[in-house]
Amino acid sequence: MLHYRLIAKKLFYILLFAVVSISGLRAQDGKALFQANCASCHNPIKQLTGPALQGVTSRVTDKALLHAWIKNNIAVLGTGNKYFNDLYVSFGKTPMNTFPNLSDAEIDAILNYVETYKAPTAAPADNGGGGTKDQENDNSLLYGVLTLILAVIMFVLLQVNSSLKKLSDDKEGIPAMEPIPFYRNKVYITFVVLILFVVGGYYVVQGAIGLGRTKNYQPEQPIFYSHKVHAGTNQISCLYCHGGAWESKHAGVPSLNICMNCHAAINEYKGEALHREDGTTVDGTAEIQKLYSYTGYDVKSGKYTEPGKSIEWVKIHNLPDHVYFNHSQHIRAGKVQCQTCHGNITEMSEVKQFAELSMGWCINCHRNSKIDFPDSTGAGNKFYSIYEKFHNDLKNGTIDSVTVEKIGGTECQKCHY
Repeated sequence: MLHYRLIAKKLFYILLFAVVSISGLRAQDGKALFQANCASCHNPIKQLTGPALQGVTSRVTDKALLHAWIKNNIAVLGTGNKYFNDLYVSFGKTPMNTFPNLSDAEIDAILNYVETYKAPTAAPADNGGGGTKDQENDNSLLYGVLTLILAVIMFVLLQVNSSLKKLSDDKEGIPAMEPIPFYRNKVYITFVVLILFVVGGYYVVQGAIGLGRTKNYQPEQPIFYSHKVHAGTNQISCLYCHGGAWESKHAGVPSLNICMNCHAAINEYKGEALHREDGTTVDGTAEIQKLYSYTGYDVKSGKYTEPGKSIEWVKIHNLPDHVYFNHSQHIRAGKVQCQTCHGNITEMSEVKQFAELSMGWCINCHRNSKIDFPDSTGAGNKFYSIYEKFHNDLKNGTIDSVTVEKIGGTECQKCHY
């Protein structure tokens, strides 16, 4: 019996080590935590919607203060800290999301990842044309590892039970039975069937959920239009081409005369080399000539000599017909940055769908995004002055901010007809 006590003791330590490892793995996975909580607004070395984060531990040496800022920046702003208040003003007085659920260990893991981050070196072009698929951050790996460990422990316990039964039978003089082959053992067969059922069910559900979604969809357009060149290098405002995002439900595709406002004079591309996702080089000047062929513009005479025709752009972002989404409500009233939904558009040579645009993705945003609630000075959206309860709660310190969810942003009828 001493032999089996030793086996049981080892199994206990294996299980204890597995639980500790699994609980600590998430806290140490700074990259995954950064991608899940910070990447939509921050880059370690580039300014996006928010500032570049690398070097933040040098700029803010008080570790406790930095943790407090990440968990609840509104509360830190109320203390009058000069650095954070200046940062708040420099980014248009738009507060960042709060992360009260992040532990100190998880925040330290994020900060360690940010401080040790190095810009990726240029990789060879993917001749498959698919590009690099974004890694989704979820707990599937953790659950898989834990399940595997528990399965191993279960099989070991089955063997221990079998051995103990055999010893008991020998002591009582019960004849030993012939061992059952693996493929005829009902326990093993049941276990395999359950595994196949769970794995198959997982992929069926994932496939059903993903129907109609086009995340990472990146079609080739009739004209190679680089947002990296226009919105990035030349810093053309998104609203210059997509003015509808400020005024109406649809952002709209710019008309050809918008393009010709610049390209009537700019008929040659002299910038950095252009490349498609598959690595092939693009002749920028030839793409401008395509624009002229659509508009019927003659460069030599400087006149429109032929009838123009519309460019058949391939639509990338598409919502189901029963979903209501208003660009102006988000961009103008909500002050949501374009990058929140469209990703780092200023770095995209060929546009792709950055976000899932699923209902869960939208609801999570509504739960975390703060509205432009008017403060004591009168700054903010005056429409929200009708919410007297929230004003009182803010004054009493019951809440520190008002999210979209609190004003009905997760009610079904807000987004569904």
